[in-house]
Amino acid sequence: MLRSSKPLPNRYTARQAVLGVVISVAWCVPPFAFAQDTALAQSTPVKDAITPIVSSFDERDYRVLTLENGLQALLVSDPDADKAAASMNVRVGSAQDPDDLQGLAHFLEHMLFLGTEPYPQADAYQRYISDNAGAHNAFTAQQDTNYFFDIEPSALPGALDRFSEFFLSPLFNADRLESERTIVHSEYMARIRDESRRENDVLNQLLNPDNATTGFAVGSHETLANPPAGEATLRERVIDFYHRHYDANVMNLAIVAPQPLDTLEALVVEHFAPIPDNGLSVPTIDAPLIDPDTLPHYIERQSLQDRRQLRFYFPIPDPTDEYRTKPTQLISHLLGDEGDGSLLAALRKAGLADALSAGVGRGDGNEALFSLSISLTPAGAQRLDDIESTLFAAIEQIRKEGLAEWRYEEQKNLSEQAFRFQQHGAPQQEATRLAMSLSRYPVDDVQYAPYRMDGMDSERQQVYLDALTPDNMLRFYSASDVESDTVSPWFNTPWKEQPPTQPGQALGGLALPEPNPFIASDLTLKAGQDEQPDVLVEAPSFTAWHMQDSRFNTPSVEWRVSLQHPSASYSPEEAVLTRLLAGWLNDSLNELLYPARLAGQSFSAYAHGRGMTLSFSGWRDGQTPLIEQAIEQLKRAEISPSAFERVRYQYQREWRNAPQASLYGQASRALGEALLTPQWSTNELLNASQRLERHHLENFRKRFLDALYVDAMAVGNLDQELAREQANLIRGALSPRLKREDIPALVPLQVSNEPDVLLPDSTREESLVLRYLQGRDETAEEQARLIVLAQWLDTPFYQQLRTEEQLGYIVNAGYSPLLEAPGIAFVVQSPDVKSLTIAERMDAFIAAAGERLDTLTEEELAPHRQAIHARLTQRDTSLQGMANRYWQATALDDVRFDRREQLASLALEVSVQELQALWPTLQTRQLDIRYNPGDTPSDIAPYREARAPLAGAR
Repeated sequence: MLRSSKPLPNRYTARQAVLGVVISVAWCVPPFAFAQDTALAQSTPVKDAITPIVSSFDERDYRVLTLENGLQALLVSDPDADKAAASMNVRVGSAQDPDDLQGLAHFLEHMLFLGTEPYPQADAYQRYISDNAGAHNAFTAQQDTNYFFDIEPSALPGALDRFSEFFLSPLFNADRLESERTIVHSEYMARIRDESRRENDVLNQLLNPDNATTGFAVGSHETLANPPAGEATLRERVIDFYHRHYDANVMNLAIVAPQPLDTLEALVVEHFAPIPDNGLSVPTIDAPLIDPDTLPHYIERQSLQDRRQLRFYFPIPDPTDEYRTKPTQLISHLLGDEGDGSLLAALRKAGLADALSAGVGRGDGNEALFSLSISLTPAGAQRLDDIESTLFAAIEQIRKEGLAEWRYEEQKNLSEQAFRFQQHGAPQQEATRLAMSLSRYPVDDVQYAPYRMDGMDSERQQVYLDALTPDNMLRFYSASDVESDTVSPWFNTPWKEQPPTQPGQALGGLALPEPNPFIASDLTLKAGQDEQPDVLVEAPSFTAWHMQDSRFNTPSVEWRVSLQHPSASYSPEEAVLTRLLAGWLNDSLNELLYPARLAGQSFSAYAHGRGMTLSFSGWRDGQTPLIEQAIEQLKRAEISPSAFERVRYQYQREWRNAPQASLYGQASRALGEALLTPQWSTNELLNASQRLERHHLENFRKRFLDALYVDAMAVGNLDQELAREQANLIRGALSPRLKREDIPALVPLQVSNEPDVLLPDSTREESLVLRYLQGRDETAEEQARLIVLAQWLDTPFYQQLRTEEQLGYIVNAGYSPLLEAPGIAFVVQSPDVKSLTIAERMDAFIAAAGERLDTLTEEELAPHRQAIHARLTQRDTSLQGMANRYWQATALDDVRFDRREQLASLALEVSVQELQALWPTLQTRQLDIRYNPGDTPSDIAPYREARAPLAGAR
C-alpha cells in the first residue's frame, strides 16, 4: 500500500485527504466510479468488496472504508433519518489501566471532552452539539471506550470536525485536570450503592487478580491522585496512556446519516485520515479469568436493598468468536425457559423464586462466565441447597435429551424472522451498536452477527455444557441480613465465604419445552399507510382507534387497551389493588405465554392512575387468540393463594426498597407526589398492601370489571377490517358500561406562591437539589416557551455547576412537564456538597441567567428555537415507539395526534420578549426537593392537599 512520507496536517481539504491516503472500500451498492478524478481511481485500489449481510427490507445504503492509517469506518446512508449520528469505538478500556492509576482510561475519556487545539473552550463541543438539536456521551468498558453523538444533519460536518479532534489534538488542559478528577470521583460516589457494582466488586475478589478485567474501573480521588514528586505527573500519565493506546488501528467508526455515501466518505477521510498510525493492535488478555483450583466457591454478600438473589457462575471459554453457530444459545434458552416444566416454573410452584435469567457475560476474549440468576422469595432463601440441586437436575436433563437438532433449528428460524423484520433504532443507538459490532465481527456480519446461526455444533455445545458442574461453580447469595467483617475494597460490601454445603433435594416436575406452537406462519406485508390514527369504533363506553402502517416493513401490530375504573386511584388501597390485579395477570399468564414471547408475541398489563392497560406487541398472525386468552384470564381465572402472595411480595419489596433507589428518581417521585392528584407515596402503598388479602383482590376484580370505560388503539400492519374485528372482540369480552367523563383524571396542581422545600424519604448518602419552576398554565403556547427556555439554560447550567464548580456528577437542567403542566427542573446531585450550598449556587446561576436574558437577542435565541423544532419533528424509529406516542395522546381530553408538530411550530415563534416576561413569574412558582443524608422526610400529603389545580387543568 502507498503511504505518505510526511505526517498529514490536522486541517486540510477532503480532496487532499483522499489523495494522501489509500483506502479500501466495501459496498452494499454498486461501486461508484471516481469519474471526476481518474488519478484517484487508479491510486485507490479496492480490496475485496465485502457486502454486509442485511435484511431484505433494509433499504439503507452501506459502505465500509479502511483508511490507510488502519481506521475502519462503516457508513450508513439513511435518507429518511432526521438525525445524523456518529460513534467511535476505541478498543481500549479499564483493563489497560496501570496498577497504580486505576480508573485512568475512564479519566481520559472525561478529559477528551474538555478542549482541543482548534476548539480550546471546555464547552465548545457540547455547546455545538446542544445548539444543533443534538446529544452526546461516552462510556468506558473493560476493553472498549465509546464516544458518540447525534445532531441535526446539516450540522454533521461541524460536529465531525470537533469530534475528530478528540483523537488528534486534545489539550488535556492542566487547568481542568483537578476539576475533572473531582467529577470522576463524584461519578464513583453516585454509583457506590448500586447493587450490581457492589456484587461485581466482591466477584473481582474471587477471580484471578492477574486478569486485567478485575481492577477498579471508575476511578476516585484516591486512585487518581498525583504521583509523588519526581515521578510523572497525573497529566503526563494521561497523555502517555493516550499515546500508548489510542491509535487508528484500534478504532472503529460508524456514521448513520441521511447524506449520500459519497458525502459521508469525504467527511470521514477529511477528518479521520490524520489520526496517527502507530502500529498498535488490540490489547489481549492472557491471564485466566479464574483459577479452577479455587472452585467451587460458596459466597454470601450483604445487599443494601431488601432483595434475595442467588447467582451461579461457571467459567467457560469466551464464545464471542463462535457467533456463527452460537453453541451457548440453546443451553441458555433451555435453562432460562419460563414455560411449563421449566426450572423457573418448578421453583415458582414450590414458592421459592419469582424470576430467573441465564446467559453469558464477563467475556475477555479467552474466557467468560456463564451465569444463572434467580430472584428468591423468603422461603427460597431458606432452601439454597435444594435450588442448587434442582439446577443441576435441569442441566442433567439437557445433557440427556435437550441438545436436539430440532430445538436448534427452531431457535434459528425465530432468529431469522427477527433479523428479517428488525427495526432500526434511533441513529445514535444504531451508530453506537454498529461501531461496537464492527470492532468484533467481520464486516459482512456487522448487522447479522447477533442473529446468525449457521448450524448446530454438537461438539462445542457439549464443551460448554460440560463446564456447568458443581466443581466448576461459584455460588453467590445476596441478602440484606448477611453480615461479615470482610468488606470489598471499592464499594464497601460485606461478604463471606461459606464452606461447601451438603447436596440438597431436587424438586420434581422438570420437563423440556415442546415445539413452540406460537410461531407465526403468515408474515406477508399488507400494503397501505395511514398518516395518523383515526376513530374505528366510537360508542359512549368504548372508543377504538386504528392506524395502518407499512413504513417499518414488519408484519407487526401494537394493540393498547386501557381499562379505566372510577376508583382505580381513589385511595391507597384501591391503587394497590389495581397494581395487584395487573401484576397477577402478568404472573398467571407467564408460563402459558412464555413460548409466545419467544415466538415474537408479547403481552403485558400495567397499572396507571385510571386503571390498567393491556399491551399486545408482535406479529399480526396469531395476535387474535392472544387477545382472547388474556381477557379471558383476567375475567375468570382463579387467583391462587400462592400467586397472590408472590405478586404482593414483589410489590412490597419494590416499595420497601424505594428509599434505596436512585436519589434523582426519588426526588422526581416526590415532585409528582406533591403536584399531581390523586397520588400516593410508597409508604402509603406499602402500608395499604399489608392490610389486603386475597379475597380483597377477588372482590376488586369483580367491581373493576363491572364498571369500565375502555379506550383501545391498534397501530401497525393490519387493515381496518381485521382491526374492527379485534376491537369488537375486545368490546364484547369486556362489556364496558361507563362513559369517559365518569373516570376522574390525574390533575396537575399549582405550586405555592412562596418557595417551598420538601424532603424525600431516602436513605441515600448523597445530597441533592431538584428545583422545579412551573409554567403559568397548560396551554401549548406556554409549553413551547418553557421548552425553548430550558434548551437555552441547559448547557450553561451544566458548564457552570458541573464543569466549573464541580458540585457533582449528575447535573442537568431540562424541560420537565407533569402531564401537560409545563416546568423546568434544575438538578444537582453531589457526594459531599450540602443541599443548602447547592441551592445557593443555583440561586446565583438563575440570577445571572436573568441578566443574560435581559440582553439576549433574537439572533442568539434562534438556534435554540430551531433545535427544539428539530427534536420535536424527529421521525419515529420503531413501530412500538410510534404506537406509544399516539397512545399517550388518547389520555388527554383534547385528543390531538399532531400535538408534537403543533409544539414544534409554536417553538419557532417564541420570542425573547415572551421569555423575558415569563422569567420573573417563574421565580415565584418554585418548589425545591432537597436532601441531605439523615434528613427527616417531609409529609408531602398536606402540601398536595393545599394546592389548587393549575390553570387549564381538568
